[in-house]
Amino acid sequence: MSHTRLLFLSFVIVVAGSARADLVNKNVETVVDISSQLAKISNKVTVENVGKTTLKSLIFGVPAHLKERTSFVTAKVGEHLLRVTETKLSGQDGGFWKVDLRSDLAAGRTLQLNIDLVLSRALVPHPGQITQKEKQLVLFEGNVYFFSPYLTEKQSLTVNLGTNSVESYARIQPVSQSDNKLNYGPYEKVQPFQEERLNIHYENNSPFLTITRLERLIEVSHWGNIAVEETVDIEHQGATLKGSFSRYEYQRESQSGISSVKSFRTALPASAVDVYYRDDIGNISTSHMRVLSDSVELELRPRFPLFGGWKTHYTLGYNVPSYEYLFNQGDVFVLKMRLMDHVFDDMYIEHLITKIILPEGCHSIELSAPYAVERLKDTLHHTYLDTKGRPVISVSKRQLVENHIDDFELRYKFAKVLMIQEPLLVITAFFALFVLVIIYVRLDFSISEEEEHSRVDREHKDK
Repeated sequence: MSHTRLLFLSFVIVVAGSARADLVNKNVETVVDISSQLAKISNKVTVENVGKTTLKSLIFGVPAHLKERTSFVTAKVGEHLLRVTETKLSGQDGGFWKVDLRSDLAAGRTLQLNIDLVLSRALVPHPGQITQKEKQLVLFEGNVYFFSPYLTEKQSLTVNLGTNSVESYARIQPVSQSDNKLNYGPYEKVQPFQEERLNIHYENNSPFLTITRLERLIEVSHWGNIAVEETVDIEHQGATLKGSFSRYEYQRESQSGISSVKSFRTALPASAVDVYYRDDIGNISTSHMRVLSDSVELELRPRFPLFGGWKTHYTLGYNVPSYEYLFNQGDVFVLKMRLMDHVFDDMYIEHLITKIILPEGCHSIELSAPYAVERLKDTLHHTYLDTKGRPVISVSKRQLVENHIDDFELRYKFAKVLMIQEPLLVITAFFALFVLVIIYVRLDFSISEEEEHSRVDREHKDK
């Protein structure tokens, strides 16, 4: 695994006593993007060590009401990812993370880093029910100030709404609205852990699709193919539809059902072939596939448009060549594939289960995930020509977003001589069949002439 891959977000809880008071946020520029169903927060932070000793780490956080909604956190200096671990501060109930710096920050020195967060379910439909003709309004509750255990000398905040249709917003001066943006600040001398609710009520007709369950099945074959199948359950978690649905109005009026979802695009690997898209009824023919230079774009159109509260279920599968993802040296094999893949833009996954089916005879299996996952109990998968069964490695994780798309590494051992096991079983089966046929055709089940005469004589005597 590369050094960059090692700098993943770890969710191991580390108990910290208190934050260092000799660090100051000289300047913070925060951008909040709430134009989709996710809230994406980007902080450009300039910190200064005002103490007398070097610092190796710093801490940042989110208020308590955003803690459970934080799906992804990352920090980097330039293009270099930093190690981030979840931590706790005594006397505080918010969510906090510790960032390990690449090099020690000497006294009197400054450092600029970027801290990004992705919040899920931070946008609440308000009202919760709308008719087919109404537009969708949502309510966002954030924090105006950069939530930090350190003093912030200066901060500015920009909120990208994606629309200029705003019902109301927090008027914490200075604040101004320009087109589809709200500009807050600059604010000076923001105290540690200072909170001020950022309430924004605005129009948002983006697809509020949630993948309630995604089961990804990867079946590895040493004969040159890897089969991938995804079983997806999707629910539109926007404002629910009030009243009946009129397909006539939906097709006639362009603004009818503006927050509904007719279709969405998913991206497959560029080498994907034999793609299929079906549900419980059968194959769904209302899909379109386009082969691009770096991917295969598949437009998926459910059998009916999705309104708030409506659900759909489908299965998507394809094959890819194993040489792009499976590497070996002797009897040691390494599989490098995505733990999850792109389903649609700005996606949110409540529950992911990924299963990897390895060839029969694999052993010494070691899994390295790009982030913390729950390793489920290993099982066996039985299919044709199997004797003991194929090992199945399963992992589970909740609350994922598109930023979680990353590769896992699965290392295992496999004796190549076992590759001839299935051909030998087929040859042995055919050989046994031929032997049985030969024996059968050589056996004489007819009645002999002497036995026939004896039977006739007995019949005459009886008469």
